[in-house]
Amino acid sequence: MSQNANVNAYLRTKVLTAPPEELRLLLLDGAIKFAVQGREGLAAKNYESSFSGISQCRDIVVELMTTIAPTVDAELAAKVRGVFSFLFTELTEASLEKNPARLDKVIEILQFERETWVLAMQKIAQERAAGTAGTITPAASAPVSSPASGPNAPRVSVSLSA
Repeated sequence: MSQNANVNAYLRTKVLTAPPEELRLLLLDGAIKFAVQGREGLAAKNYESSFSGISQCRDIVVELMTTIAPTVDAELAAKVRGVFSFLFTELTEASLEKNPARLDKVIEILQFERETWVLAMQKIAQERAAGTAGTITPAASAPVSSPASGPNAPRVSVSLSA
């Protein structure tokens, strides 16, 4: 078996056995990887490489956007979908304009989303260990800010189930 086949088998097993929150992290990692590939392709004027990277990143962004369930907090879900819709538009425009700066913005937002998601996963792990798993605050689950903040602001919980 070649090294590439071993890597593919490992990745297949990792995806098939991963809990939902880890799958989302894998998607974010892939989106970042392909956005960087697209940016590097644009910078090098290798348009085949940039097209491939941007297209794969767009596909992942669509997957991330369409798998957001609005069952617990429809307003938060709409805001997060709006962020991913913005990313999709920026990816499309970057590709059409051959503009690496637009991809820099996409990469920055995706990295922020990844960091935020890692924090949410850590919180879930802590709550599972304490026996209180199931709720996290929106600030820990998505890169959107609440218009109302402070001690009198309403608290919203988002349920994540494994």
